[in-house]
Amino acid sequence: MINSSPNTVSLTALPPLALYIHFPWCEKKCPYCDFNSHQIKDGVGKAGFDEQRYIKALITDLETELPNIWGRHVHSIFIGGGTPSLLSPEGMDELLSAIRARVTLEPDAEITMEANPGSVETDKLAGFAKAGINRISLGIQSFQDEQLKALGRIHNGAEAKRAIDIALKHFKSVNLDLMYGLPNQTLEAAKADIETALSFNTPHLSFYNLTLEPNTYFANFPPKLPSDDEIDAIFEQNLALLEKAGYKRYEVSAYAKKDQECKHNLNYWRFGDYIGIGAGAHGKISFPGKITRQVRERHPENYMQAMETQGNALIESKEINAQDLPFEFMLNTLRLTDGVDTHTFSERTGLPLNVISKGIAEASKKGLLDENPLKLKATDQGLRYLNNLQEIFLG
Repeated sequence: MINSSPNTVSLTALPPLALYIHFPWCEKKCPYCDFNSHQIKDGVGKAGFDEQRYIKALITDLETELPNIWGRHVHSIFIGGGTPSLLSPEGMDELLSAIRARVTLEPDAEITMEANPGSVETDKLAGFAKAGINRISLGIQSFQDEQLKALGRIHNGAEAKRAIDIALKHFKSVNLDLMYGLPNQTLEAAKADIETALSFNTPHLSFYNLTLEPNTYFANFPPKLPSDDEIDAIFEQNLALLEKAGYKRYEVSAYAKKDQECKHNLNYWRFGDYIGIGAGAHGKISFPGKITRQVRERHPENYMQAMETQGNALIESKEINAQDLPFEFMLNTLRLTDGVDTHTFSERTGLPLNVISKGIAEASKKGLLDENPLKLKATDQGLRYLNNLQEIFLG
């Protein structure tokens, strides 16, 4: 619930700026995946896709955004997918060099690449590190062969462990993506997965509940998943194991050792800005008097053709209505276990706090929002029923 919102946005300062790059291809589409990813086809270049053509389109895409971010520094880059590790190290070096030539990167910029353990090789990862990648996120999901097969992954448990060992030798920071609530998963099997992950002592772990997303294979042919009670038991068990091992839950699905949080994702959740380039990429850019969102062509071929023929692949570019800003802000920031300082609301939306005062009162009364007036922070109950909490701020 929000109060009547003013029609104008007035930002006294612009938020931090990040860069997201979408790589849309993968070797095999996973049955649970609803991301914009496309299985590579034989015969399109050595790698199954035209790397040079796509890199050229990305660089042109970035150049179209430069007038919107003049004078601003980029503090993080995240290359997601799909499977960005299908790129060659030479292609990655070309891309990052082009970015450095066009934007001002912070000296300690976090540069993350997602990677599939099935496409990890020692020389390739060494090449990515040399190109400037300093953080890698490995899509492990599970260490058990039976589960990996059920999830449609191209790697097995041994390859997952090997990939982690290689990554730890080459990158300053390594994240492991893990899933729970998997088909027929038991409490013991989930415990074995998390204990194996913890044995590598990586600085960051992501721990997701498998959900059946619309327009996926699993949505049409659902596997037998654990019950809600069993999933809750798995979560509570593994949360205790993570905390005991020194990982702090700082976001609904993210856990980190001290000072090892993902800077790029924190920027999303704190309602920061980000340029989004690549097929299907989304972006959010703030100006003193407005906040805008953009969406690019989703299909790789349509995206590249649009960049080549029009110099622009936008399918949507709009100013966010002031009435919608409170919900968008709370949708993101309430995912953080520590929440945000109350003044961040006005800093990032350009709106006075009183537009959500009724929502704050209602959420606090229901025990979903912390009553500390200096914080916008979900209670433990609020994190458990996050959708209910967020909906209170829907205009």
